[in-house]
This record gives sequence, C-alpha cells and structure tokens, in this order.
Amino acid sequence: MVWSYPRGSGLSKKGETAIDVCAYAAQIAAQLGAHVIKVKPPTGELEQDAAKKVYEKQGIPIGTLADRVRHVVQSAFAGRRIVIFSGGEAKDKAGVIQEIKGIAEGGGFGSIIGRNSFQRPKGEAIELLHEVMDIYANA
Repeated sequence: MVWSYPRGSGLSKKGETAIDVCAYAAQIAAQLGAHVIKVKPPTGELEQDAAKKVYEKQGIPIGTLADRVRHVVQSAFAGRRIVIFSGGEAKDKAGVIQEIKGIAEGGGFGSIIGRNSFQRPKGEAIELLHEVMDIYANA
C-alpha cells in the first residue's frame, strides 16, 4: 500500500509542506498500513498552533532539511516504513543535489526527481542521476 496525502485538504499553501503536517501524514499513513509513504520535503513551517507548542516544548529539531526528514522518518514507525520524498518544482542542479543530500543525511529512503532529470538534456540528466545514486549509496 502506498499513501500520499490528498490535495484540497484545507491546508494553507505553506501548510502543505509544514513539518507538523508532513510528519503527521507519515504517521497516519503508517497506522493505516502503508509500507511506502510519499511526502513532500518538509519545511520548517508549523501549520497547527497546537503542534507549534509541542515542537517548542519538546525541543524537536527542525532547523535543517536533514532534521525535518529525520523527524518524518521517525514518525513513520521509527523508520520501519519506507518514506520517500517528492521532488517538487524544477530546480537547478545545485538545488537538486542540496535537497538530495539533506534527505539522505536525514535518513530518507529516496527521492522522486522526475522532472528534475527528464527535463534536462540526456547527458546532463544521466550525470545528475549518477550523482544522486552516489549520494544515496554513500549515506
């Protein structure tokens, strides 16, 4: 079972990638029985006021992408479920590599980088994909 949170869920635009929303979505997906969970790379935004209080009181680190990915993976049965992260909008190569490094450092299981590879010239795309594979292989 693969689960991804639905669009039009009443969240603000920033809330779609807020750390509290991504972590909770991953937790609910795991509880529903998903083995593979896809969420957007989480931002440091906190959508829910109640969550903000908990994150601050508990001192949950969310300052870097790696911190946030680590928290989302922890929310999915402490990494006993596969959590992958969608690629989002097109980015330059440096932006893709920076995001991949943060996801890998945080313990993410992988990334969806479709448009960030196939919308490049073939040689450049292949080079990028090899670099991405190397990052995950060495994580």
